[in-house]
Amino acid sequence: MRPIFATLLALFPLAASAQDVVDCDWQARADNIAEPWSENAALFSNGAVRIAKLDTIEPAMGGFHLLVLSPPHDELGFRQCKVITWEETLGFAALDFPALEAAYDPAVGLMFTIPARVATGEGTTAALLRFSLNQATGAITPRLDLRTE
Repeated sequence: MRPIFATLLALFPLAASAQDVVDCDWQARADNIAEPWSENAALFSNGAVRIAKLDTIEPAMGGFHLLVLSPPHDELGFRQCKVITWEETLGFAALDFPALEAAYDPAVGLMFTIPARVATGEGTTAALLRFSLNQATGAITPRLDLRTE
């Protein structure tokens, strides 16, 4: 029975909980937006939400992050600024920004999916980063599904 269970488990993606949503800090500098900007940034919700790929270069196995500028606005009218990262700001090993997909569910808000890679002890592992954004509350809920290759 154990070999069957192990085989079934290998067929399903593993959920990882080490992705973080943090306030904008050193990763969110304008010079960290991955070049070319036109291919690594996108607007959603009639321009109210901007998602951009950040490349901090170091560490080499974790230099990529996602910038999220979105409602709600503060008292001066600025959007909230958040960074989705891996393992307490270490970063992702890769983010496939051209493959970013977005959808909307009125019960959840905006929903995004982007292929990623995360550093592991043996190199990198393929993953799928999913996150939802509630523009009314500003809540960003990420989930990372590790893929078996």
